[in-house]
Amino acid sequence: MKLTTLKKYFLVLGLLSHFHFAFALDKLKIGVFPASSSVPFYIATERGYFKDEGLEVEGIPMNTHQIQVQALVAGEIDGCANLVTLEAANINQRRPDTVTFISLNGANSKYLTEQFLVSNVGPYSSIKSLKELKGAKILVAPGPANVFAAKASLKAVGLEDVKDYTMTEQAMGIHVGAILAGSFDAAYTLEPVASMIVKQSAGKRIEGGVIATYILGKTEALAYVAGGALAVKLITEKPDVAQRYAKAWARAVKDVATDPKARDYLTKFQVPADMTSTIPLAKLTMLSEFKANDYADFQKFINFGVETGLVKGPIDVKTFVKSY
Repeated sequence: MKLTTLKKYFLVLGLLSHFHFAFALDKLKIGVFPASSSVPFYIATERGYFKDEGLEVEGIPMNTHQIQVQALVAGEIDGCANLVTLEAANINQRRPDTVTFISLNGANSKYLTEQFLVSNVGPYSSIKSLKELKGAKILVAPGPANVFAAKASLKAVGLEDVKDYTMTEQAMGIHVGAILAGSFDAAYTLEPVASMIVKQSAGKRIEGGVIATYILGKTEALAYVAGGALAVKLITEKPDVAQRYAKAWARAVKDVATDPKARDYLTKFQVPADMTSTIPLAKLTMLSEFKANDYADFQKFINFGVETGLVKGPIDVKTFVKSY
């Protein structure tokens, strides 16, 4: 019996964890962006879901989505815990079959991810709406997709870039300190950083779920702005490995939705333990559970990226998703 056949045999029996010393685990490298929607990676790692599938998965911290895309193209990583969909659409439009999503993260005002906050000190501390940010210095999460979404939301309420505000892109790790220091009047930031800013009384939320509201035009729509992804090269060359990774990933995604203790892993993002139960999370969904309205929301978001030039040409979202 061949080694790979033996591995599959023990996997079927659920015994591989007891016999891992006898077999080499398949190794993967996954880019991990520091946002709460990356939490399935830590759940699958810490709870042994990857090991159950005969995988040894290394997380590679990556602070921008462009770096993740570059690493995918170079073959330096096999997938991403949380990759922005506009970045994926753009690279797949230019280089078909680069990366595909196995899960997507839906965001709106209920499943809060992206949001605008204002500093609790300074002239904007008492404002209640985005249109009142005229003249503000705004800090924004890194990457073209975040800058695009922030500017599009402000344009929807009548504010023009440069003319009505200034925007500075900075790594997520400095957002809390920058708002605490009063270096910016406002921020367009992501969870869990946004909740940490509020918890430390550095700022307050003005509006969340802005992509669904201002870009998709429906507050109840789900903005599929990011998700768990795999390199098409891995799927093509090692389909069994990709399938086992997806199986472990699906277990972790289910835990996010059904197990309150899964939130404990938000401490991996420097979230204090006493805050993990209150951090908002996107609606994480495996592609196997996607419905027609989900695809419609996803396509509308990507089409908007095409119309504004962030994605260089039209692309069908169904060409870069895969259901397991």
